[in-house]
Amino acid sequence: MRFPRSSDPELLDVIERYVKPTANDTGRYLHLLHANFTRDDECERRPFLQSLRSAAQAITDGELEVLLESEWRSRLTAAWLIGVDRRQHFRDVLGDLLVASQLCFSGQGYCFALARFCTEEDALHLSAYLERYLQQPDCQYDQHWAISALLHIDSQAGTEHASRFLAPGGLWHQWNDAQFRPSPPSRFMNELCTLMDSLG
Repeated sequence: MRFPRSSDPELLDVIERYVKPTANDTGRYLHLLHANFTRDDECERRPFLQSLRSAAQAITDGELEVLLESEWRSRLTAAWLIGVDRRQHFRDVLGDLLVASQLCFSGQGYCFALARFCTEEDALHLSAYLERYLQQPDCQYDQHWAISALLHIDSQAGTEHASRFLAPGGLWHQWNDAQFRPSPPSRFMNELCTLMDSLG
């Protein structure tokens, strides 16, 4: 893993240009974390999303690869940029990173990108993740993001990949019931993808 250090100017440069910048200097990654930008007023959210789209179009594949080798802030941002620009050639890389779940929060971005790609292959990556981590009730990772992404793909493609996890007594309910604050699966990924589609 590459860490932001003075000995790695290439990584530092890409972080400065894509992970940190926002109008109010709080860092792009903080707005992407938990999709915090959805809580902003429209007058704040719109410029942020336009900036995100511009960044997604400007960043090169090589720069995305650099970010995906680094820590969670960089990986989270890279995954969102990949998803916004629908660079589907990163599908397997993101799917593998999701299942590995080595770093906190970055899985949110992987789930978003796979939902944006919205194909059978993406559903299989999300299903593989859920198959593994819904059987580990002590792991509160990105299960909510993954099930929402899978529900989004099902709603768009007319498939039923999520149904086996959501069946009464199934893996989702077993995992969710074991959590400190159980909550039902949400379709918030539909909202995120609709927001991105509205950017044109």
